[in-house]
Amino acid sequence: MKNSNKSDINAIITAIAVISLIVGFGIYFNFYSNISHSYQQQKQLENSVDKSQIKNGNIINIKLNKTAFLQIDKSKFIKAPELTGISGYINTANNKPIKLSDYKGKVVLVDFWTYSCINCIRTIPYLSSWYDRYSDQGFIIIGVHSPEFDFEKNFNNVKDAVNKFGIKYPVVLDSDHKTWAAYQNNYWPRHYLIDTQGHIRDDHIGEGGYNATEKTIQTLLAEKAALDNKTSISFNMTKGTIPKSYSTTLKNIDLTKNTSPEIYLGYSLARFSLGNPQGFQPNKIIDYTFDKKNNNASIEPNTVYLDGKWKNNKDNMELVSDTGKIFLIYYAKAVNIVASGTGQKVTIVDHIQNVTSDSRNLALDIDQSKSVLIDKQKLYNMGLYKDYDVRYIEIDIQGKGFQIYTFTFG
Repeated sequence: MKNSNKSDINAIITAIAVISLIVGFGIYFNFYSNISHSYQQQKQLENSVDKSQIKNGNIINIKLNKTAFLQIDKSKFIKAPELTGISGYINTANNKPIKLSDYKGKVVLVDFWTYSCINCIRTIPYLSSWYDRYSDQGFIIIGVHSPEFDFEKNFNNVKDAVNKFGIKYPVVLDSDHKTWAAYQNNYWPRHYLIDTQGHIRDDHIGEGGYNATEKTIQTLLAEKAALDNKTSISFNMTKGTIPKSYSTTLKNIDLTKNTSPEIYLGYSLARFSLGNPQGFQPNKIIDYTFDKKNNNASIEPNTVYLDGKWKNNKDNMELVSDTGKIFLIYYAKAVNIVASGTGQKVTIVDHIQNVTSDSRNLALDIDQSKSVLIDKQKLYNMGLYKDYDVRYIEIDIQGKGFQIYTFTFG
């Protein structure tokens, strides 16, 4: 059953990965389709700056040639759109409104994110380290919080998340996706690097590529210094280090693995049907049944099976009986749920598929009994293991009103 399930899973997720890669490259090349010459100049400039670095311990020194920076043809680079339709401000002076134009003369990283997105969460330590390392040299980050779910529009929810993640840079609430639309964005996370004159000089979709992004940040700061008639710039690489606690948990996720795809559980967002024969039934309360003893042989990977009475909501499934269960076979090292509740107890039961695999669950949000109280609208890490494998979990819920939005994996 293990080999069969893994083959099924890999077939599904490999196809999705290929499609995602094609789409991603399409957008990437579309963005640079009219500025290929300028983009090549940009990369040549980055390589030149990289080669001119002199490292002295943890200090990087770069001698600047202003002429080299003036040779970049910026006429074809896209001008970054202004922030628009912003409904709230966090980490700004007295929480007052800010504009992108307020930071003309600085290097700006505009980061589109939302607080329950695991892919966004895993990028935050890198963003924070860059902000700590380079902010005193004219670098700023603006986090544009563009929600995926309605509860992510709540100002206090976002503020709590900003505090939890230790974010120091400004965050603006793009609750109606007006700035998202202005940038023609379709992804969480996505960041744009903007030079001192307002041109978008780099565009990165998703996680990873951190070394390349930092290289661009250093190049744009070197350009800023050169245009300010400075002859050198130095970077102290001991500033803004990523905490060791992060490196031993989520950082060890392997982005090259073809894990299970994200599973949405609201009828308007669902990409896959439920495993129960009743399927999704918009706005109806359905008494779903699943007997794991009789159905183990037929359970499909990457498919959610429910037990109990559940209400089919637009973006979530809501438990209306006193108890309920969720069953899922997936392939990953980490599993998370986006959920909300008012103190319902949720317990994870691991059904071992591979006796040689390390089955210890090191999840960040469960206690020693593998339980957690769902009392906030957020992402909960429910499974974190030493290795990638096919895993079969059962989620036992005690208390009506529990809502689950998605499963995400890493």
